[in-house]
Amino acid sequence: MTDQIDFAEVDSFADNPEPRCPCLLLLDVSRSMDGPALDALNDGLVQFKDELAADALALQRVEIGIVTFGPVEIHTPFIEAGAFMPPVLLARGDTPLGEAITTGLKMLEDRKAIIRENGVALFRPWILVITDGGPTDAWKHAAALVRDGEQNKRFALFTVGVEGANMEVLSQISVRAPLKLDGLKFRELFQWLSASMKAVSQSSPGTEVQLAPPTG
Repeated sequence: MTDQIDFAEVDSFADNPEPRCPCLLLLDVSRSMDGPALDALNDGLVQFKDELAADALALQRVEIGIVTFGPVEIHTPFIEAGAFMPPVLLARGDTPLGEAITTGLKMLEDRKAIIRENGVALFRPWILVITDGGPTDAWKHAAALVRDGEQNKRFALFTVGVEGANMEVLSQISVRAPLKLDGLKFRELFQWLSASMKAVSQSSPGTEVQLAPPTG
């Protein structure tokens, strides 16, 4: 049996051979996020799209993928920022953060392999985890995968705790100190993320970029 070739995939790289910077969002949509928190997160995703749309180079270089958890789903397979449509997320389920991380890391490695197979340069991917609780599943294996990936510079992972998040667990999952969101300032968070993505996308793959620290 021969492997099928996804011609849409081939064509996208032929039309756009720019280096790629995957940005993976792991988003908590558990029942506790229902109401103002999820409304603010949805607004933030629209802000993210709008900010990237103002930068022609970022539109070509940044790719966005979304994994939601409660239950874990690949909500948005990696897609160029120019084609990204912000979803309207709905709350359900609990907080299987460990499974969400392992699912997201597998999705990311698969995407990196496709990018490399097409001869396109790759920036170090970014992963942003947003949650308002503590994991309801086993998470220590996922934490070990994160530490290994960070040590080998396969990605950079950032965790953001909404009110009610278990910051102690997040600090054990991420090699960077988790960020505590000020209220529901998701728009400001995604402004920082889009500014960071634009700064990275304007650099050369493999170079370190000085980023403004997140505020709020």
